[in-house]
Amino acid sequence: MATQNDRMSPEERRAGASLASIFALRMLGLFLILPVFSVYAKTLPGGDNLALVGFALGAYGLTQAFFQIPYGIASDIFGRKQVIVVGLVIFALGSFVAAWAPDMTWIIVGRVLQGAGAISAAVTALAADLTREEHRTKVMAMIGSSIGLVFALSLVGAPILYGWIGMGGLFIMTGVLALAAIVLLIKAVPPAPPPHGHEKLPLRRVMLDPDLIRLNVGIFVLHMVQMAMFVVLPHALVNHGGLEAASHWKVYLPAVLLSFAIMVPAIIAAERKDKMRPIFLAAIALLVVVQSGLLIYSASLWALALWLVLFFVAFNVLEATLPSLVSRTAPPSAKGAALGVYNTTQALGLFVGGAAGGYVAQNFGDNAVFAACTGLVLLWLVVANSMNFPQRRVTAAAAQTA
Repeated sequence: MATQNDRMSPEERRAGASLASIFALRMLGLFLILPVFSVYAKTLPGGDNLALVGFALGAYGLTQAFFQIPYGIASDIFGRKQVIVVGLVIFALGSFVAAWAPDMTWIIVGRVLQGAGAISAAVTALAADLTREEHRTKVMAMIGSSIGLVFALSLVGAPILYGWIGMGGLFIMTGVLALAAIVLLIKAVPPAPPPHGHEKLPLRRVMLDPDLIRLNVGIFVLHMVQMAMFVVLPHALVNHGGLEAASHWKVYLPAVLLSFAIMVPAIIAAERKDKMRPIFLAAIALLVVVQSGLLIYSASLWALALWLVLFFVAFNVLEATLPSLVSRTAPPSAKGAALGVYNTTQALGLFVGGAAGGYVAQNFGDNAVFAACTGLVLLWLVVANSMNFPQRRVTAAAAQTA
């Protein structure tokens, strides 16, 4: 029978929902730009230079990687909410600069500023602060699921909104959504615990801890594979699935929604039944199955749809459990720093995956990308299998009901 400890408190539910919404508001603005930016770039001076266009898109990820650790450390010292507000203001400023930009150079300036608002580490650290360990993965799942959902919605809404308000309007909307996220942070998120202050943080321990290194390797591989896979998957949907680019959302959206329904029982089992290790390793193994499946057979729309559903199941489970494991493994006074390192490796994985995926596809073909991804995930499975998983702490209330 479920005990009171098995249920999230109203404060935990409010923290999870509001922090997931803050992530979603910020990521929606970014995702809305991606499907239409290359079309808009051609209308600007310098937009016919594909290298410049690619750098404009990638500049955000590079500055994200550079600032995640400083923001995480700052959130340990000065407080989570203060750092999140500063990051959202800088992100909004970058959005307004990009909306005004008369050429590609100023677009890049705006994207660099957007990336400098690197709040992911501070938000995930705040989520960890406001939830008990037995519910932390569920809150991380809420955040990760919100990102997957707004990604799918952006694929549907971006072309429509671009037709209505143009790219300048999309950038302005992005800035306004970031400012709305500040209001949500102040009004809806429960009070944050006090900062640790100016004590010496064990950053060396964070950087060299073997289990944290394994988790950072994991998020790097996960997002590297994601980006490399999506470099070639749209072509497969067109060439093998017979689905025009404008209709790809008809596969992405159902796949994301179905994956949520499958993911939830796995997350509950990982937390409530203390099955984190087998579920975590099973999700990585499922990712191996997906990549090898894409390599062996991706010649029909139904096959591609199946691999996409399974990919999003594995991806969402791992996206939820990885930051939860980092927050449990890291020293309490350096939780933000540890999540800063984690988010840095995540951003680097996105950047390297896109660049490497494009290079491999261009020179060796699409199947070479899936083969490389299969090998990388197999390597990750070996590394993860040797990891020490933190045990769930049993609270006094739970012990009394046992």
